[in-house]
Amino acid sequence: MMELRKVDSENIWKIVKLSVFDEQKGFVATNTESILEAYVTITAGGTALPFGIYDDDILVGFIMFGYGTVGDEDEPMIAASNYCLWRFMIDKMYQRQGLGKKAMHVALNYLKTYPCGAADSVWLSYEPENIAAKTLYSAMGFIENGEMCGDEIVAVRKL
Repeated sequence: MMELRKVDSENIWKIVKLSVFDEQKGFVATNTESILEAYVTITAGGTALPFGIYDDDILVGFIMFGYGTVGDEDEPMIAASNYCLWRFMIDKMYQRQGLGKKAMHVALNYLKTYPCGAADSVWLSYEPENIAAKTLYSAMGFIENGEMCGDEIVAVRKL
């Protein structure tokens, strides 16, 4: 069974060791960077929810959500009062096994519990060259809304 588990003292060092293939490294921040961003966001009064992704008790990936705006100048308008799928990765050892789609279903179901408050949508952004991400997100119902987040394309899905 696939599940999300909060980053804690038991799993943090395993999560920071997860990695993607070399050709994917330009598309996703390391999990160390993501956890540091979560800490800074939380201490500044924002929302960051980092989780390990587990499949039958095996750590296979990392995901992090945000909620609302954090005050970045390139934040898309959709960010206000909505969830953000801020980070998402499956370790290279577990890619190409359908776990990304499975994890995305679990993530969307979690967000439908509105852990930080009501929202209409979840949004994410990806590099235009990241065709694998675009394909996955499109298959999961994310639709590009015409906004950009820095140099990244924004896609949105209704909750």
